[in-house]
Amino acid sequence: MTDPSGILLVDKPGGMTSHDVVARARRAMGTRKVGHAGTLDPMATGLLVLGVGAATRLLTFVVGLDKTYEATIRLGESTDTDDADGAVTASVPVQGVTDADIAAGIAALTGTIEQVPSTVSAIKVDGRRAYDRVRSGEQVALAARTVTVSRFQARSPRRLVEGTGGERPVIDLDVVVDCSSGTYVRALARDLGAALEVGGHLTALRRTRIGPFSVTEAVGLEDLDPGRLLSAAAVASAVLGPVAVTEDEARDLRHGKRILGAAGRLASGRAAIDPGGRLVGILERRGDDLKSTMNMAEGS
Repeated sequence: MTDPSGILLVDKPGGMTSHDVVARARRAMGTRKVGHAGTLDPMATGLLVLGVGAATRLLTFVVGLDKTYEATIRLGESTDTDDADGAVTASVPVQGVTDADIAAGIAALTGTIEQVPSTVSAIKVDGRRAYDRVRSGEQVALAARTVTVSRFQARSPRRLVEGTGGERPVIDLDVVVDCSSGTYVRALARDLGAALEVGGHLTALRRTRIGPFSVTEAVGLEDLDPGRLLSAAAVASAVLGPVAVTEDEARDLRHGKRILGAAGRLASGRAAIDPGGRLVGILERRGDDLKSTMNMAEGS
């Protein structure tokens, strides 16, 4: 029996880690060779892209794709994790915050910006995850990074609701965010609250898109099955674009040979697809020649 190989789109429920989902997938697929293209926080729901078998090599091309999130930002409360899983550290009256103030704050956080990630992020600091250092009681200062927020807008009018533990009223704002890889929506909530001088954090987060893949195509935990795998050819074509190669070219590429003089005919960085519809590998230019940077031995 051939080991399963392909890409699995999963709709992660809240309350579990991305590693928990990977562990479930390993059992369902009958293999330990399962990886993911970017985690979601335990409180978050939505799209996880998992690679199974030889197709895990495609995850490197998925990790950097742009993403879409739907979120709820609570203005008037700050937490030590910038989300609802943390403890409230400050509560500030929001009665003076206007719709115009919120719109201006959102506009300032749209476009190419410098963002300081949340200190409880998975970013490594001297070989250890930032959240591990924070939980150990260390003070962690992360450097700002350039990210692109191409869309940051309210999905519905703001709501005035009761604060955590029955405290003073707060504003809940439902938003949608399109952003580059590496953007922290938690940090957007924190920074919007800081700009409005009332503090802010996330109370809900759902990832609905990664590149060309939508959560509407994803399966739930009860449907983790090899039959739901997307082929490596379909995924590589969607992410990188397909290029058709002949049987002879496919054979040479799989054997590590170059296709001589093909750089003008075949595009570098594209997915080479053989006449049978199988992924051969990803093309890379070498002068006027092309070679495969990732040979796929299995028929996928």
